[in-house]
Amino acid sequence: MAQRALAQPTGPLSGLRVIDLTINVLGPVATQILGDMGADVIKVEPPTGDQNRQNGPGRNPGMSVFYLIMNRNKRSVVLDLKQPECMEALLKLVETADVIVHSMRPSAAKRLGICYEKIRARNPKIIYAFAPGYRSDGPNANMPAFDDVIQGESGLAAINRDADGRPRYFPTVIVDKFCGYVLASSISMALLHRERTGEGQEVRVPMMETMLQFNLFEHLWEGALGKSDGLGYTRMFSTNRRPYSTRDGYICLLAVNDEQWRRVLTAIGRPELLTDPRFCRMTERMLHINELYSILGDVIATQTSAHWEKIFDEADVPHGQVRELHDLMDDEYLRETEFFKKVQHPTEGELVMTSIPVEFSASPGNVRYLPPNLGEHSDEILGELGYSAEQITSLCASRNQAAAPTHPPAPLQQAGAEGMIAETAAQPRP
Repeated sequence: MAQRALAQPTGPLSGLRVIDLTINVLGPVATQILGDMGADVIKVEPPTGDQNRQNGPGRNPGMSVFYLIMNRNKRSVVLDLKQPECMEALLKLVETADVIVHSMRPSAAKRLGICYEKIRARNPKIIYAFAPGYRSDGPNANMPAFDDVIQGESGLAAINRDADGRPRYFPTVIVDKFCGYVLASSISMALLHRERTGEGQEVRVPMMETMLQFNLFEHLWEGALGKSDGLGYTRMFSTNRRPYSTRDGYICLLAVNDEQWRRVLTAIGRPELLTDPRFCRMTERMLHINELYSILGDVIATQTSAHWEKIFDEADVPHGQVRELHDLMDDEYLRETEFFKKVQHPTEGELVMTSIPVEFSASPGNVRYLPPNLGEHSDEILGELGYSAEQITSLCASRNQAAAPTHPPAPLQQAGAEGMIAETAAQPRP
């Protein structure tokens, strides 16, 4: 039985419908944001489902943690788009929608029959959005792209070099997640344009150029003056720019202007450094930042984290302790703000979800649907399009090949490391 909405939508996108043809990370992150903000997100899946349904541990087949984390506030319908009748059902859905988002390269979308021209012919006002690897006006327009590839090409892996000087990926899918946020915000901007003009449009968020801009906001540096060998924000590459060791842990600290440095140096008992020619002004501090960070590190290492937290609180200095991932769910601040929510899923049992971080005073987002089983809302969604029960049975016959579980929550099953690696390696670009 399909989940019913836990609540009515309250977010700023309430009343809008989004067709979600995305898989993996980038697209699902973007569409979950739209769903959290009130949009009716319809996740259209093939009979085998989003590949992330198999990525990681889970209590039931097809409901892995990687899928559960980024697919709330969505309804799932199964359509085999290689079948003409299923493609027609998708196009009927397009006629009712405000946005369609997919994860395909332009050439693949065209072959399947869901290029912008075809979708616009059924709904001229629709916002058609996707995040290819590269811009449409260059030779790489149809090249595949993955998070790791773009981390390398955009310079991110190079600036994250390890102690031996070797390029290193950030230990997070930073490209997919950031581009997912940009895709969601770009869709919202296109919706605002349509509200003002009545005009739909195609929206592309190229991963490569998006991450280049992200990386070069500070690192373009002297390149902004035309110096091709002057890229790189000096302070970021200081060997002493890292969390400071205390007697019992690590603490983070940052000062960015003269007043903040006055507070920091006074708080650590080194006010004489305020008149030191190396550190007295922004320009001089930048030239000698590695020395200044080294002095800070030596002083901070002499006391406990609690000692410095009290000192820096009193001095109104931005600071915070370093927390391990396993510390986060027991963090006092996150408990007080109820960032982690426990929910009861109909088939997966108790789940822990993150709350919606963005706050709106007049139109806050809310959670209305927990992550759906594969095809859970097929009958409901197709019925909304006017299909009869008999037509729905015929249209969705293929979904029986991968039926959603209807049994009670099973014990947690942990995927083997080799299986997870193989599955991830086989996945197409998100």
